[in-house]
Amino acid sequence: MQTRIRRMILESAYHAKHGHMPSALSIVEIMCAYDKIRSNSDEFILSKGHGCLAYYAYLVEKGLLSFDELKSFGKKGSRLGGHPDKNKVPEVYASTGSLGQGLPMALGVALARKITGKPGKIFCLVGDGECNEGTIWESLQIAVNLNLDNIVCIVDANNSQIRSLPTLNIANKFKAFGWNTTEIDGHDVDLLTISMSRQFTAGPMAIIANTIKGKGFRKLEEDMFAWHHRAPTDKDYLEFLQELK
Repeated sequence: MQTRIRRMILESAYHAKHGHMPSALSIVEIMCAYDKIRSNSDEFILSKGHGCLAYYAYLVEKGLLSFDELKSFGKKGSRLGGHPDKNKVPEVYASTGSLGQGLPMALGVALARKITGKPGKIFCLVGDGECNEGTIWESLQIAVNLNLDNIVCIVDANNSQIRSLPTLNIANKFKAFGWNTTEIDGHDVDLLTISMSRQFTAGPMAIIANTIKGKGFRKLEEDMFAWHHRAPTDKDYLEFLQELK
């Protein structure tokens, strides 16, 4: 599944001539693990909306989007823009892209479920750079205060902020706010699956997933900032296809 999703990310960015490939590639295993543990009553919010190519590819895997439509990504008239839009794609639970907004939305949904007694968990995937936003930390405090044990925040810790304002010791910060926190290899599907399946008697859960931006393609891994919003050339495309094999 990981290889198929990575190929779809590559295909989409290549045909569109744009897209945040590295940001999508770092969360592939997280999406695969979520697929293994999710129930019909769970929901997923991609707060780091610019990583949407991985999300769209996952929806193709689930038969909720077609591969032909995925290749329309970023083109005029396409439903699939550079950030997920629930008004255009009903399978997307929340429209995201303005960083720091997905977790507050997830918190609101989790609280509503507590009030109404609706089952299921809300999984929210945020980026490490996104953790510079104050709304993230306000949400952490509120979730603990309300004892929301039906929300899981997964941090894609791909070091995207090391050249500007690094968010250091993320796990310790989440723990200090009172979250049940685990730090693991974000490319180990088995570890991710176990961590996402854990149950706590009280309070929200956080998973700090240490990942590699651009995971799967050597050029992107070695120079992730040069590729942050760059599309592969014909030569790159063929080279990356060989790497996938």
